[in-house]
Amino acid sequence: MGFRKALSKGLLNMSEVKQELKAQVELFRELTGHLPPHMDGHQHVHVLPEVRHVFAEVLEEYGVKYTRVPIEPGLHNCDWIPPSLMDFYLRVEEDSFNTVDVFTRHGIRWPDIYIGLSTMGKNMSVSNIWSAIDTAIVEFTSKEPSPAQPMPESRTVTIELMVHPGYPSVPPIGGCGEGPDDFSQSWERLHELQTLIKPELQSHYKTRNIQLCSFKDL
Repeated sequence: MGFRKALSKGLLNMSEVKQELKAQVELFRELTGHLPPHMDGHQHVHVLPEVRHVFAEVLEEYGVKYTRVPIEPGLHNCDWIPPSLMDFYLRVEEDSFNTVDVFTRHGIRWPDIYIGLSTMGKNMSVSNIWSAIDTAIVEFTSKEPSPAQPMPESRTVTIELMVHPGYPSVPPIGGCGEGPDDFSQSWERLHELQTLIKPELQSHYKTRNIQLCSFKDL
């Protein structure tokens, strides 16, 4: 949030943001021996005004093909999300809509469907995941195809399910930035982990012909 505040006050130098992005890509390559197949920003900062342009330039420069565009179908109907959090999600959504053309011009791709804001932390359950997937697929397949891009009768639909599985951090270790935040210290990350490995969820994937994969498999 401090990054967003600094941006709104005009305190960020985009050349420095670009320098930092490139340094992170180079460090990733040094540590792993290859480039990342996918990049996005913590708390979705990569779709913010100004930032979206330098972010897209760096991805194109390094040949990183995929990113995240956090526009979640059905989000507006999720009445269990607290108003303050929903306000933040809707700002992210607006920034994402304004980013689509920028990423497209730079040849950057993203999955057909994004899910994760409505199923995060304590809101994650097997039923909530499937409800979100079903809602998203119905909305996606009901879109009016353009004459130039007709919707094929049968095609693979890609979905990104944003998750945060893990174990609660114990200060001063963990978290992002200056030590662990409330979410990284909470029980919610372990709750996500336990939900995601439930046999009934795995069985449902198979029943619905859903194949789990990573961005490098796309």
